[in-house]
Amino acid sequence: MRKYLLLCILLYSYSFLRAQNDTSNTAFIRLSLPTYITHVNLVNVITQKVEADQTVVIENGRIKTVGPAKKIKSPEAATIIDATGQYLMPGMTDAHIHFFQSGGLYTRPDAVNLNHAYPYEKDQQWVKDNRADLMVRYLACGITTVIDVGGPFSNYAIRSQLDSAILAPNAFVTGPLVSTYLPPNLDKNDPPIVKVNSEQEARDLVKKQLPYKPDFIKIWYIVLRDQKPETTYPIVKAAIEESHANGLKVAVHATQFQTAKLAVQAGADILVHSVDDKPLDNELLQLMKSRNIVYIPTLVVAEGYHRTFTQQFNFSAHDLTYSNPFMLGTLMDLQHLGNKAPFDFHNMRNRFHIPAKEDTIMANNLKLAQQAGVLVVSGTDAGNIGTQHAASFQNELLAMQNAGLSNWEIIRSATINAAKGFGKDKDLGSIEKGKLADLLLLDSDPTRSLPAPASIRTIFHRGAIIQPEHLIHPTPEMLVQQQINGYNLRNIEAFLAPYSDSVTIYNMQGKVLMKGKQELREEYIKYFNKTPELHCQIINRMVKGNIVVDQERITSATGKPLEGIAVYKIENGKIETVHFIE
Repeated sequence: MRKYLLLCILLYSYSFLRAQNDTSNTAFIRLSLPTYITHVNLVNVITQKVEADQTVVIENGRIKTVGPAKKIKSPEAATIIDATGQYLMPGMTDAHIHFFQSGGLYTRPDAVNLNHAYPYEKDQQWVKDNRADLMVRYLACGITTVIDVGGPFSNYAIRSQLDSAILAPNAFVTGPLVSTYLPPNLDKNDPPIVKVNSEQEARDLVKKQLPYKPDFIKIWYIVLRDQKPETTYPIVKAAIEESHANGLKVAVHATQFQTAKLAVQAGADILVHSVDDKPLDNELLQLMKSRNIVYIPTLVVAEGYHRTFTQQFNFSAHDLTYSNPFMLGTLMDLQHLGNKAPFDFHNMRNRFHIPAKEDTIMANNLKLAQQAGVLVVSGTDAGNIGTQHAASFQNELLAMQNAGLSNWEIIRSATINAAKGFGKDKDLGSIEKGKLADLLLLDSDPTRSLPAPASIRTIFHRGAIIQPEHLIHPTPEMLVQQQINGYNLRNIEAFLAPYSDSVTIYNMQGKVLMKGKQELREEYIKYFNKTPELHCQIINRMVKGNIVVDQERITSATGKPLEGIAVYKIENGKIETVHFIE
């Protein structure tokens, strides 16, 4: 009977997943029967041990039972997953993202104003239109919870939307940042950052958010060069006091040693960035430990800015696979903006050095915080220029590893530490009875090799079974953009990935120029090698079904710019033909 039920479920799953192309209907299954994950190696983030041959029972979206497989009998009416040789760990948390930022070049006009080249309003609309795609990318990377550390009041509506969607991570949010500084050029109708000028204004902004039930309050403790941090300290303290009076934790952006120290003294609960100007001393470290401060290092965000502003990219296959290709592509737009850009990226290369001094300080401070027993939590600051939603998380984990943290320390930072740090450990962060069934079933041991999307066999999110390979469905336009990105990076593997093995390239008369991926590879390797600073700008694009038509402008360090039209035809999820019209 049990085998018959499982066979029916698997057949139903297959037909269900094949039924439609809409990811909202194809990537997951809710089952009314209890789910038994048997004979699995359980990654216990509490004991920091891998426990062999365990069974985990999921029912009604939560973990019902955890224990040795030999002691838990699977009933007839159940979904049984034999996980022999596999590893089960809690779903991960990116504890620092921003829904209102895209990760693209145009998303921070307060940092680099490119409104004349691409209006900020278009970037904001893009984020709204593509949020579902960004959220499934988080799940595909094993991130079942995200924490938005400050944005417009619309954050609260986003949280409600995500709470009702299986193909989106759990979301905890706050609203506008209580700020000591007003950045220019951001949305004035629903501002993500609000400058307060007095203690009362700080308290009032906290109170204004209370009806929305924020998960915490965020303060932007910014001190300009001609200011002293003590000047705005009363404002910071007032916001913290008002938040605590209403049972809310407080996260503070304080990247300078002095502002971080004052924030902790004022009662802050969470430091959402590293201290990057000087080493943490023992006095501050002990104060942070004694007050149970959460320390979120966000090691990769500065690097994202540096690489974009200098156009020195080293995108990995992971970056190119899990980043949204359109926002990744905008990062290379500096190469064709010319005098529309406020700086010359060639000159910026002389100003920025990677790794920068602050990167080294941040890495060292992370190691000091971990050694001192401070609660370290992983977070990326995703959405900032060059820090892509979802894809950047793996880079953050690797940066933490390079800073000297062990795999166990990193895994805990992304699971139980994040849950504890934001007061959500009754529901999340570990594999224990009663908690939400947010789990990752992996092919390899994450304590030996950090968890990566390629090793995720199955995702369990609020009890639903999700197959990661069904989450990201590149549209024809995405496939074309992916190969444009590979072209601009002169990365032959990234360029070829969207093409079918039998691709055929034609000229405008219909003559075959190249046929098959291997010939394409050989020709473009030679082309990339002999063409420095190669860049393709899309002047116009039209999409009709499986046809994408691009008006392109090609520039390089040698030769005159070339303009033409490329007509791409996509079949079975790959680019099958290209017609070039000069």
